[in-house]
This record gives sequence, structure tokens and C-alpha cells, in this order.
Amino acid sequence: MSILLALLIASSPIFGIGAGGDGDSFQVNGQRIRLFGIDAPEFDQTCQRAGGDWQCGQAAAEALSRLVVGKDVRCVAAGTDQYDRILARCTVGQVDVNRFMVANGLAVAFRRYSNDYVSAEETAKAARRGIWAGTFTMPSEVRAADRASRPAVSSGRHAGRPKPVIRSTAKASENNYGCRIKGNRNRRGQWIYHVPGMPYYDRTRAEDIFCSEADARAAGYRRAIVN
Repeated sequence: MSILLALLIASSPIFGIGAGGDGDSFQVNGQRIRLFGIDAPEFDQTCQRAGGDWQCGQAAAEALSRLVVGKDVRCVAAGTDQYDRILARCTVGQVDVNRFMVANGLAVAFRRYSNDYVSAEETAKAARRGIWAGTFTMPSEVRAADRASRPAVSSGRHAGRPKPVIRSTAKASENNYGCRIKGNRNRRGQWIYHVPGMPYYDRTRAEDIFCSEADARAAGYRRAIVN
């Protein structure tokens, strides 16, 4: 993204109707938004409470979806990330979306980048809300473990490095890295990913290829909804 475009984004509030994503990212009018200063559990992450596992990542995604999807959203940009998503503080009506997610135990304060939501996290922790009702692994640690578990490429200029994303060319899904998750922008302009075995996987044209669902979500895609 050019410096000029980044400055224009940062200087202009973003208004529009929210569309689905995961626990800390979504879309507004086709623009990919990453909630600044917070970090939600990965979509397929589980947490522990009352002696059992629960789908905390899905719960976070569903909560954010209820809050923003189909609603008038206002976002103020704080920059962009490495995936060209807009980092932003967002509101729906009088609700501070970033703070809501943290205060309800559906995300943590992302202290690496901001201390804005530390007080909201402490409130959730004291009340044992959401992920604080039991035990969990920090989302950043889940992503790091996922990256570390991937096989390294054995030769060529990528030797010794994982291959999380492969930009597509012809037959991108038939790559040499064993990465088979297809990212595609649908006719509504939504960024969707498909995993092998899904009904439309074979007919989906891959615009990006990912090695894990975590990578696809980090790049701003959401899982295809299968009825």
C-alpha cells in the first residue's frame, strides 16, 4: 500500500455496513478491518472451563458478527497491517466494538501494540467473563505454535522457511508446499476461504493459497459458510 493511500485512510473515518469475519476482524463496504489493540482467539481455538473444552474462537467470531454484521459501523483508522488490512477503532452506535470484545472476555488487550484496552481486560478478568472463566492460550502463542509446526521448504530461495501464503497463478492449488486452502473473493466482494472437502472447494478458483486456516484469517479471509 502506498504512503499516500495509507495517509488518506488514516485521515478519513470509514462508514458502512459491517460484514462477517472472525473475532477481531471484519469488513466494511468491502474494506478489510482489523480491530486495533485487541487480539481474539483464533477461529478454531478451544479454551478450557468447568473441566472441559469450549469453542472460544467461534464464540468470539459469533459475538463480533452479532455486533457488526448488517449494522452501521464507523471506524477510525490507526494504520494498516502487513496484510493491508486497516487497523481501526470501531463503533456501532454508542458501542465501542474493540472495548466490548475485550470487556466481555472475547479478546485480550494486544499489549504489543497498545495499552488502550488493558483496563477492559482487567474488568473481564475480575468478573471471570468469557475466556477468563477458565484457562486459555494467548492467541499470539497459538499462531506462533502453528507457524513452528509447519514443515520447512527443503530447497530453493525459501529453504528453511515456512510458506504460509502462496499468491495464485495458474493452478495455484497444485503447489509444491502442500498448502491447499483456497482464498477467493466472491461476487459480493467478500474474502472467503475453502478447505478441502467443502462442497465448492473443487470449483473455487484460488486467488490465494494458504497452509493453515489461521493464515487465511490473518490475511483477512473468513471461512466459507456451508449449509
